[in-house]
Amino acid sequence: MTEIPLKETCEPDVRKVCVFLSDYSAWLLGCGSTCVRLEKNVTRIARAYGKTVDITIMPRHVHISVRDKNGGDFVTSVATIRHTPISFNINTRLSELSWAIAEKRISLREAEERFREIVTNDRQNPWTVLLLVSLANASFCRLFGGDITAMGVVFMATMAGYWLKTQLLSKKVDIRATVAICAFVSAVLGATDSLFALGSTPDIALGTSVLYLVPGIPLLNSFSDMLYRYYICSMSRFFDAVVITGCLSIGLCAAMFMMNAGMF
Repeated sequence: MTEIPLKETCEPDVRKVCVFLSDYSAWLLGCGSTCVRLEKNVTRIARAYGKTVDITIMPRHVHISVRDKNGGDFVTSVATIRHTPISFNINTRLSELSWAIAEKRISLREAEERFREIVTNDRQNPWTVLLLVSLANASFCRLFGGDITAMGVVFMATMAGYWLKTQLLSKKVDIRATVAICAFVSAVLGATDSLFALGSTPDIALGTSVLYLVPGIPLLNSFSDMLYRYYICSMSRFFDAVVITGCLSIGLCAAMFMMNAGMF
């Protein structure tokens, strides 16, 4: 690739840099990034373009203020964090973009083009993801002592629930309602091991059928944000995870009640 001249790359318009960093921040956080990663990536990009940046990260918004290193214009932008499914693929590619800007000295225009291509093309085959998630949850079933029959039941329950989750989220259904509905569907299918006496570990099949809905990433990000003193975002993510866990429990309990399984 032909290198862009230093002057063209390092001195773009402050307003354009601010808008780009705002969009970049909104997507990076929405895809599951931690606050510390966001701050490092944004600072790296700003330095590559000869700017200084101040960042304020809130649970629903990101405030970006950009200034030339030698003074001059000072521009501030506020972006609403994107509500998108967590995507390690987009997260990683956006981080790679920040390094490409810093090391390869690509122009702001090219960076914007790459950014749009990243956020509009996840490059993940949904059927491959569905299969891998189902296999992973079936493996959890085995890890907790489930037999081969329970693993098969959990595999099918996870496949049905995860497919339903992707469909509901694509239709902009609220994530809390989505989790409750998917937990109910997966738990009902997971209870078939007990209903039809298919295996010797029906309780494990039922319990692990909804593990794919546990909000592990928000909990981990909450802990990371707490370590790096982003306390407001940390508490927000923690409470979001608690609410999602509560919705999961509602769906699971409703299924157990309907199927007359477990504590009911």
